[in-house]
Amino acid sequence: MKQRGRHRRRRRGQALRATLAGTALALTAAATLISTSQATGANSPGGLTALRSGSVSQELRLHENLTSRDALDTLSGNMGGNVGVDGVLRDADHSMRNTGGCTSDERAALPVEPTATRAYCWEDADARTARWQPRSVTTSGDADDDGLWGAHQVILAGWTHRDGQAAAPARDEGLARIAFVDASDPDSLSYRWVLLVAPRAGGRDFTAVHSGLGGMVWYQDKLIVTAAHGQGLLVFDLHRLLRADVDSGAVGRVGHGYSAAGYRYVLPAIGSYDPEGGACTRGREHAVPCFGSLSLDRTTAPDSLVATEAAVGHAGPTRVWRYSFSTAAYRTGLLADAQGHVDAVEAYTTKGSGISGVLSHRSGGARDAQWYIGRPADSRTQHASLWRQSGDGARAATCTADQSHACWGLDTGSLSYWQRTGELWTLTGGPARRVLYAVPLSSVDGSLG
Repeated sequence: MKQRGRHRRRRRGQALRATLAGTALALTAAATLISTSQATGANSPGGLTALRSGSVSQELRLHENLTSRDALDTLSGNMGGNVGVDGVLRDADHSMRNTGGCTSDERAALPVEPTATRAYCWEDADARTARWQPRSVTTSGDADDDGLWGAHQVILAGWTHRDGQAAAPARDEGLARIAFVDASDPDSLSYRWVLLVAPRAGGRDFTAVHSGLGGMVWYQDKLIVTAAHGQGLLVFDLHRLLRADVDSGAVGRVGHGYSAAGYRYVLPAIGSYDPEGGACTRGREHAVPCFGSLSLDRTTAPDSLVATEAAVGHAGPTRVWRYSFSTAAYRTGLLADAQGHVDAVEAYTTKGSGISGVLSHRSGGARDAQWYIGRPADSRTQHASLWRQSGDGARAATCTADQSHACWGLDTGSLSYWQRTGELWTLTGGPARRVLYAVPLSSVDGSLG
């Protein structure tokens, strides 16, 4: 907690703290009505069912594995030292388009109800490529209470490589990159790409990280993302951003320098949280679950990491659960106890399937948290639904004459709540329909049928 406290003291009172609160934009989605039959998730997922502690411990327990500090220091030294988030943002070479610069197709990807209060679209090449797909979002509002990292307000958007072409190199499938977005000026957002990598050979080299990036949380100075192939979670240190000095398609050491598949910056993993029960199994009850999406809940004590099960092709039920962040000074990680174990402190099942995003939040004097889950439609051309669940039932917005709940964005990814501004952030994923947008959580609650 020392890291967070230092940031609060240094930045509190700065004018930038209010820049994302702004006035609401009059954003609307497509006027086309969407029928109930078009949208998966039109039927209520019902209330949450608590899981017994025994099964929770066995199926959801993780173990922390940290990369040696010597290897990380060796890699940093060989690559000229750490540049940090500020160094990446100062070198931003892409600009996001404000709502007026978004195309009609992009604006049609926004939620029908409630409407977004701010929305941004990517540069044309990133907006249209089918090879990379945006999947997750987290912000400096997760990282620290005041929403600042240094002098910046920052949004991180995780994209994964999904070429789908027969001629695509297998090594590229699942590559993971993150857009570091400088959101300090809400009227002028800029970003730079960073490739995720893992140290090897004692820090003398690195290799690409493969991840679906279904979920991502920035907490203090660490970034936690979902790993690939059922291997749990990966952890990165935002102080250890490094600059590649060779511009080539290779990833790793090249001669006397380092290359990152054409990207200028890399973020090396510092460790992982691996399932103690072995590799995950999709779609099977009472098995180790594959991680789908992640988010941060600051309304618990201590703060907690919220997760949902990836259940592709599985009709449910789907598990959602949380881990508490550690307050122990002896851990260099964030979640583990003294023995390196990470145990879920709360877990439920929901009848909702194919969940694309999950959020838990306790408002006011409420005793229990409300859980928000995003459910995709059958097709990426159809709007999704966003449900608020508790043990008592589930509710969602109704936005059409035929009582459809298909009101959320098109092909949306993970959810992230910016506590200081009260905004819920997410992004849409289809080519030519990619938008990063925010909706006040109070508007989500107010729209529920």
